[in-house]
Parts: sequence; structure tokens; C-alpha cells
Amino acid sequence: AGVVTGRYKTRHRRKVVTTFTLGTRELYDWAHNNPVVEAHPCDHTNDLVVASSNDRLVAINSAISVDLTGQVNSDSIGPRIYSGVGGQVDFIRAASRSRGGVPIIALPSTARGGTVSRIVPRLAPGAGVVTSRADVHWVVTEHGAVDLFGKTLRQRAEALVSIAHPDFHDELEATLR
Repeated sequence: AGVVTGRYKTRHRRKVVTTFTLGTRELYDWAHNNPVVEAHPCDHTNDLVVASSNDRLVAINSAISVDLTGQVNSDSIGPRIYSGVGGQVDFIRAASRSRGGVPIIALPSTARGGTVSRIVPRLAPGAGVVTSRADVHWVVTEHGAVDLFGKTLRQRAEALVSIAHPDFHDELEATLR
């Protein structure tokens, strides 16, 4: 559709840079021998200096849960590994370092049909902290977006409660008292 053109990139201008491609036959046919597509190993694509050299880098990463201090779990449900960590920390840090960059953690506010909040007082026992609270800037749910960077722990908690599902506000606020 011509939306992703790379025309504003500082590095690899007008290129789509990837480490791997996963999708449909149509995608593979499009990428094959396409001069716009550049494949590089992840030690290049995920390199802090390389990635952050692109001005206005926006890094959007997902999470399974975020605790009220801003710690991000994106690889496990309790002690059970659910997903790999990928380049989350690399790209969150690169976007933070990029001139005008925006590091974003995005997640739905609930799981299991709305019965479980994904904004939690504390991460579940055994859950991995993939992105530390010191690296987290923006957290986004369908209920809003908050910038946690430079905030106190109390301010972070209040901000995160504001973007949690309303059904869980009272429960989360009770943990702040």
C-alpha cells in the first residue's frame, strides 16, 4: 500500500530492513529479489548504535503484563515460557536514544475474556522482567497512553492504573494505600 517507505529514515534510507521474513507466499514473492528489502543479521538490526542512528525511531513492543512500577513481562505467564524476548530491550533502548524517538510498550488491558488485568500490582511469581522499569517510557492500552519516564514509583503506579481496564481500578488502587 506504500505506507512503509523508509523515506524518513536516517540510515538504510528507503529500505525495509529485516532479519527474517515470516508470512504468506504473497509476502515471500514480494520480498524475493526486491531491491527495497535488505536482510541483515540481528547483530546489525538490533545493534543499539545502528538502530538509534535513525532519527524519530518508534519502537512498539508487546507485553504479557506490566506491574505498577513499570516492569515489563513479555516472555512468560508465571514461570511458563510463552514467547521469546526478541529484540524488545534492544529496540526500547534504541528508540530512547534516537533523536525524537518513541519507545512504546503496548498491551491489551485484560486477558482471559476480560477476567484478568494485564496491569498488575506485582508480576506473577516466576514471571520474567524483560524490560526493566528504568527503560520504560510509554505504556499503551486501549484505555490510553502514559509516559512513565522520570516519574516516581507512586506517579508510575497512578498513571498505570489510569490505563488499566476500569473493572480493575479499585483493586489496583487498593494496593497503593
